[in-house]
Amino acid sequence: MTKTEHHLHSWPGMAGRTALITGASTGLGAHFARLLAQQGAHVVAAARRIDRVETLCADLRDQGHQATPLALDVSSAQAVQAALSGQVFDLVVNNAGVSHSCAALDLDQDTLDAVIDTNLKGVFHVARATAAAMREAGRGGAIVNVASILGSRVSGHVAAYAASKGGVLQLTRALALEWARHGIRVNSLSPGYIETDLNSHFFATEQGQALIRRVPQRRLGQPQDLDGALLLLLSDMGRFITGADIAVDGGHLVSSL
Repeated sequence: MTKTEHHLHSWPGMAGRTALITGASTGLGAHFARLLAQQGAHVVAAARRIDRVETLCADLRDQGHQATPLALDVSSAQAVQAALSGQVFDLVVNNAGVSHSCAALDLDQDTLDAVIDTNLKGVFHVARATAAAMREAGRGGAIVNVASILGSRVSGHVAAYAASKGGVLQLTRALALEWARHGIRVNSLSPGYIETDLNSHFFATEQGQALIRRVPQRRLGQPQDLDGALLLLLSDMGRFITGADIAVDGGHLVSSL
């Protein structure tokens, strides 16, 4: 099977649905937008950099898909409410996030706020706004919050990031419990080391190669390695799954310390 061959198969409950993907300007967000468009969903690709998602959506429309760009700053509750007001989504991928790298003792307040505001509070703002619209419309939906294996296991110099992703895991469980009665499923996806255009240069370095050797499969993940887990959590194949986290990490979480 080729890397893209499985995209040709339709997952039940995807075609005709409206899907919001945050952080869709680059990397995994753009990949997820393409994946869901290929599944027949009407994709709303959201990001702060509107020019990037406009280009992405134009490309998807040229391929015959339905795609709409949306300017969105998830770190602001007011901006989220204004951007999403009047819209009802069936599927939500809470992917927007930022990272940092510095020792905890050197972590400044602005960086801490930026990471927590985007990675944790931003997930809550988007989940709450979209779930409220689902409930008001009298229909359920599926929300997937993109966490990280660093929410379960820690490495150095990422204190704020690890804390934010750990918060996403627990927030996911709390929202799943509260919203199950409304037919809204909330799950999380925890990628391990996934190669993207943003990090490929680092993983080519000696330090990056050392990190790869710590992965039991001895390789980096590729964006398409996340596809099966994401589609399971969003599609009708996962209709009895809520409050769960799926780690896609080549066995990293179960490796020895």
